[in-house]
Amino acid sequence: MIEVPVTLAGETYVVSIGDGLLAEAGARVRALRPAITRLPVITDTNVACLHLPPLVESLAAAGIAAQPIVVPAGEEAKSFAELARLVDALIASGVARSGLILALGGGVVGDLAGFAAAITKRGIPFVQVPTTLLAMVDSSVGGKTGINTTAGKNLVGAFHQPAAVWADTALLSTLPHRERLAGYAEVVKYGLLGDAGFFAWLEAHGAAALAGDSAALAHAIATSVRAKAAIVVRDPEERLDIRALLNLGHTFGHALEAECGYSDRLRHGEAVAIGMAQAFRFSVAEGLCPPADAARVEAHLAAVGLPVALPLPPDRLLGHMRHDKKKTETGLTFILVRGIGKAFVAHDVPRERVQAFLEAEARARATSC
Repeated sequence: MIEVPVTLAGETYVVSIGDGLLAEAGARVRALRPAITRLPVITDTNVACLHLPPLVESLAAAGIAAQPIVVPAGEEAKSFAELARLVDALIASGVARSGLILALGGGVVGDLAGFAAAITKRGIPFVQVPTTLLAMVDSSVGGKTGINTTAGKNLVGAFHQPAAVWADTALLSTLPHRERLAGYAEVVKYGLLGDAGFFAWLEAHGAAALAGDSAALAHAIATSVRAKAAIVVRDPEERLDIRALLNLGHTFGHALEAECGYSDRLRHGEAVAIGMAQAFRFSVAEGLCPPADAARVEAHLAAVGLPVALPLPPDRLLGHMRHDKKKTETGLTFILVRGIGKAFVAHDVPRERVQAFLEAEARARATSC
């Protein structure tokens, strides 16, 4: 068991990482809410088949009746329509502001359930039980919740910190390899933005973690969670430039996702992998980063099976970037790098320079083909 405390505004919640935590859910809920007798559990159609039955059993053993609320699997669940349906279901469940909501699933479930918890009865505590590597190392920690709109991803949401996060590493054994890879991209991100030593460790041991080595996997998750927690506590609501560093690769990545219609064509982690490779290449083009560092990043991402490029029209990508939450009146905001482990926030990057870079990328791909 590894526990990482996250302290915000004088209150602390704990991210617990270990094998078999789902079986302890009943006892853990009872410790958080001794008098609780029923508990809304928000999950999706895929996770419900795999992990809902043992969770319900664990809760029942502690004298708690689960109230499952199942949403569709996939990004389409992060919509106004599903949010409204979910809020109605929570109200119908009778959950009180002093009660608890449990989110069992990946990043989509966590984002949607967390947002519903934030706005239902003006805020109900909730627990994140992430079932994917991506959610364990990223979306379950830090309190960002939200849904998508036709204009872009996560443009409507709220900051609502969880009461606890229980990351059961045993659940990752049910993940398809592609999903595990998508989560691994976010693990790599923590090395690239501020921990060159961790990136070097991943170059040596990342493949073992992806293959299921329990010690390597636990180390990768715990290191990632500690890195995110350290950033979140310094900038909990992204008012400073500190938390924005967590968006390394995301300005490019979100544009790619939008162009692909938030579909299975491109997973979020795959988009982040491409975005990080592009952020390093853009930094090289801007004279900020040694080319050798960008080459290392691309080599590692490609070696584990993550994409580093996706041929899409530069003008369309720029169009999606206009809706990025970090943009300013005079330009775009990117997380750029001066090398591995040396990320920084670059405000007001002229659109013309971004367009020139994207066009150069497109020409380079055409030439290589």
